[in-house]
Amino acid sequence: MVNNNSPRSSLNRRQVAQALNIPPEMATRNGIPSRMSAAEVAAMDANPPAWLAQSRANFTGKRPVWVDLRCYLCDFLEVARPKKWWPEFTYVICDFHNNDELPEPPAGWRRSEYDGVGSRFRGIVDTQDQ
Repeated sequence: MVNNNSPRSSLNRRQVAQALNIPPEMATRNGIPSRMSAAEVAAMDANPPAWLAQSRANFTGKRPVWVDLRCYLCDFLEVARPKKWWPEFTYVICDFHNNDELPEPPAGWRRSEYDGVGSRFRGIVDTQDQ
């Protein structure tokens, strides 16, 4: 098992983008190689090149670059790029779980379901009826 915190570990471009909190497209566009050591990523994070420093200066924080999707039922975790159409989910569950495994919504609330969240999830939103 590779320990990504070890200075000798190797990270792929997507993991480097996550560590630097940038989109993978930006990593590719700015010459991030397909693999980097954790020590190289830490050095880049501590002493960012001009393009990364500019990106950080422009970051508003209104929308995260990466989010953790964690199944409410089995705790499976995936790091993903949030989509503009994602509402604030009440629950995120793996595709193979049934909705009846979730707690019932409160009386007077309605449940909506969103497929295609990350690679294997459904988003569940409970909203109060008007």
